[in-house]
Amino acid sequence: MSDEIIEQGIEIDFINSKLESIFSEISKYLVGQEQLARLSVAALLCDGHILLEGAPGVAKTFTANLISKLINLSFSRIQFTPDLMPSDVTGTSIFNPKNLDFEFKYGPIFSNIVLIDEINRAPAKTQSSLFEAMQERQVTNNNSTYNLDEPFLVIATQNPIEHEGTYKLPEAQLDRFLVKLNIDYPNLENEIQILKNHDRNLYDNVLSNIAPVITKEDFLMLKNEIGKVTVDDKIIEFISTIVVETRKNNSLYLGASTRGSISILKLSKVIAVFNNRNFVIPEDVIEIVPYVLNHRIILTPEKEMEGLTNDDIIKQILSKITIPR
Repeated sequence: MSDEIIEQGIEIDFINSKLESIFSEISKYLVGQEQLARLSVAALLCDGHILLEGAPGVAKTFTANLISKLINLSFSRIQFTPDLMPSDVTGTSIFNPKNLDFEFKYGPIFSNIVLIDEINRAPAKTQSSLFEAMQERQVTNNNSTYNLDEPFLVIATQNPIEHEGTYKLPEAQLDRFLVKLNIDYPNLENEIQILKNHDRNLYDNVLSNIAPVITKEDFLMLKNEIGKVTVDDKIIEFISTIVVETRKNNSLYLGASTRGSISILKLSKVIAVFNNRNFVIPEDVIEIVPYVLNHRIILTPEKEMEGLTNDDIIKQILSKITIPR
């Protein structure tokens, strides 16, 4: 075990040097949304997807595009609307008169990072077109399967204020998002800094001029190495206990799925690496549990009327569980 940890420690140091170069560059341009950048890179490293809830104009698109440039990844943006069809997302077969055959035209989902604006504005039929891509990393059309390139990350946004002309995301689709992050407006200090940056023209043509700090191949190597992070059996039991408690809690109508447990496990490994460790500790789990579970649980109507939130219940559950040492 000691030799394994030493070997992994060397790899962790190398990984951190690469990740530091990414976050260092991000910090030059992104103000007040460090957690969004942190979770976006983490999701890329553990094959997850992110659901963002917040008002427009808080740098969601800029962050996703910036990360894609720094890691030399392809990026696409899809604006979901009520008239959007599944083929507008995944692609469609078009008849080629020269070959007298149908050819598949790839849709915008075929990118490394896909930003979906206002995912809840499209009807269920279009939303369901994402299921296979998000879970299996592939698209099926006319009995042919087309694999998506690695890494693959969907960042979907929804506005919590507007409800007219929107369609609620089904629980099955919510469960496919690794984390959900609520984006707030920047505070006064950050707002001032953003305006100063704009006044200095810091953002002019930044996305077209920025150079990658790591190759896609190196990033995929880091992704594979993170899978080797050590997780003690006590940590696995801790994660399982948290998720099972959501299913028994009287304040919840719906608890978290096993996919939620797996998401906590995978994401806690990345957080351990971010904290310069090659093994997971309980604090890594506690840090990311609210982001992983808050969209996977549903309050009972009574608790909702009392003004409680999903985060309140998660805090209650964590406070009752013995932290392993």
